[in-house]
Amino acid sequence: MTNSADFPRQFARSRRFSLGVPRHFTVSPDGRRVLFVRTGSGTDPVGRLWQYEDGRERLLADPGLLVGSGAGAVPEEERLRRERARERSVGVVSYATDDAARLVAFALSGALWAVRTDGGAPFPVPAAGPVVDPRPSPDGRHIVYVSRRSFHIVDLAGADRRLAHAEGPEVSYGLAEYVAAESMNRLRGYWWAPDSRHLLVARVDTSPVERRYLGDPADPAKPPRTIPYPAAGTPNAEVSLHLLALDGERIAVNWDREAYEYVVDAGWDAHGPFLAVQSRDQRIVRTLAVDPATGATEVLHERTDPAWVELVPGTPARTASGALVLPEDDGDTRYLTIGGRRVTPEGLQLDAVLGVEGDGVLFTASEDPLETHVWRHRPGHGNRRLSRGPGRYTGVGRGGTVVVAGLTPRGHEAGVVRDAEPDPATGAGMDTATGAGMDTASDAGTPYGVITSLAEEPAVTPRPVHLTLGERELRGALYLPSWHKEGTGKLPVLLDPYGGPGLQLVGRVRGWFSCVSQWFAEQGFAVLVVDGRGTPGRGPAWEKAVHGDQLTPALEDQVDALRAAGARCGDLDLTRVAIRGWSFGGFLAAAAVLHRPDVFHAAVAGAPPTDQRLYDTHWKERFLGHPDKQPENYVRSSLVGHGHLLSRPLLLVHGLADDNVAAAHTLRFSAELLAAGKPHSVLPLPGATHLPADDAVNEQLLHFQRDFLLDALAERAARG
Repeated sequence: MTNSADFPRQFARSRRFSLGVPRHFTVSPDGRRVLFVRTGSGTDPVGRLWQYEDGRERLLADPGLLVGSGAGAVPEEERLRRERARERSVGVVSYATDDAARLVAFALSGALWAVRTDGGAPFPVPAAGPVVDPRPSPDGRHIVYVSRRSFHIVDLAGADRRLAHAEGPEVSYGLAEYVAAESMNRLRGYWWAPDSRHLLVARVDTSPVERRYLGDPADPAKPPRTIPYPAAGTPNAEVSLHLLALDGERIAVNWDREAYEYVVDAGWDAHGPFLAVQSRDQRIVRTLAVDPATGATEVLHERTDPAWVELVPGTPARTASGALVLPEDDGDTRYLTIGGRRVTPEGLQLDAVLGVEGDGVLFTASEDPLETHVWRHRPGHGNRRLSRGPGRYTGVGRGGTVVVAGLTPRGHEAGVVRDAEPDPATGAGMDTATGAGMDTASDAGTPYGVITSLAEEPAVTPRPVHLTLGERELRGALYLPSWHKEGTGKLPVLLDPYGGPGLQLVGRVRGWFSCVSQWFAEQGFAVLVVDGRGTPGRGPAWEKAVHGDQLTPALEDQVDALRAAGARCGDLDLTRVAIRGWSFGGFLAAAAVLHRPDVFHAAVAGAPPTDQRLYDTHWKERFLGHPDKQPENYVRSSLVGHGHLLSRPLLLVHGLADDNVAAAHTLRFSAELLAAGKPHSVLPLPGATHLPADDAVNEQLLHFQRDFLLDALAERAARG
């Protein structure tokens, strides 16, 4: 049943239906226990720590009982970490465990807490200052953390020592720099050694980085925040790595930092410390082994690409026998390789490596762009798909247990499976099936539970019609009003894309994005969502078709898909077409009315990157190169300089506290439009970041966009 009137408020209060969803899973070595975080309900923003064992859930830590509401102030470094992670909850939002998953450390309102999973209440651990990213040692005897950009270690009795002191206000230890967290998927800055006596720690110096000053125009008495932001073509932070011993010994890791300034990822396994580094032009990624005694490095592998080397989460990694786990792009397939050998077939697109246990590798990959599944590779057994029903899944596996979680056509689901088939190499159970969608579990697996999602049931039910459109076989989803009967009248069309790198919106899932698209359909639109060139899941050639030009292919695909959908569905009125989007989708929406007013008649552009030179180094130079060497790519892919082309209604929306896509993108473009005499509308959102957090703002934004687009298309219809 659809009750679209209730949807905007529900969407906002549920934080895009993210509250109440179990996440951040950890499996114990014996596979019998699963730790996770989940808020108290679909509208409760306070995260709690839970343990699943023997088919039952047990609450380990409730911030409401420890520090009150659990929503107290957090250190600035933690606030920035959460912004990079797009964290929407408070309370326990992350945690870390020892190797046995018996000791859990977490931070609440800047204080350090721990709890033992075998019983007992959470207890505070005295710390030297506000705590960020605490992590226990593998043996559970110590906890390290970052405080005021310095690196500390504390034992459970409270004896605290500083292992690395930040030498100045621009220096930090143990934290990820901006581009690592925002553009490389690396949110951490230190790694324990298995012996619990050494660590690999990143030192970040932002002194070379240009500063931005982010003020709050709604509060002129409030001083601006100073943010080191490396815009395209400008210097990055200087990142170095250091081997720290608990006895105070410190050794610098040596590699050619001038040639390879990006630290993509790092780790420390039974074979020693390792890291992956990338050149500034992103065409080379090297995997390096580190000598823990000297800090010297050895090249284990080098990946190259004439466009850019795509970074695959979870790689590099190593198996128990020392084989490197890496991706390999060839033709239009991204393969998984182990020890230099491809272990996945042509057409199966590697998405991420989820973990390595023994010589087995758990990974996600797509056979079909509409689905992403969890797979297990074991030597001698090949590949086995663990998730069975349609959806986009991820997972965690250890000790013969796999937690498979993700979006399905029914919403968020998480299943726990204990496997029956033993691994001949280790004796551990083998992973054979998923508990998500229990009706489709394999008979080889033994499902023993579902971790409950408390997320809100959406007030609208998405009814997508999946389409393959045009000669490029573009994947699309068409949402029609539930009350519309075919042939009874023409519907105005709303394109609702993201359309850029790193995100797919079209899939056999029920996510917040499909619910929003259906809500707009209930307002009287035929809503079309299309994943075009540059989006993931269809192979390297598809992703890299936007190299040097992030606008033309993306916009062409939206136009082609619209026309193909209109030819197949006669109820689409192609004389009344609107488009809306946020971030890259906002850029695409504004570009549509600038460059193709013959097709698009109104647009809402949220947080659009209008000037690609203002975006960060790693993300933007990946696609467009260095602006000093390929300036034409930035001109071609920017909206600035093209404002004089506007001839359709355009609403620009931007958070004034956005430190990712700065509000300057919208304000400068608006000034250009005004100077060119081009009417347009601007909706500033005081205090809002790239992901607005205020419930009232998020509720009313849906209404405001709907009304703007309906009015614009009605005015066009009235003019004929």
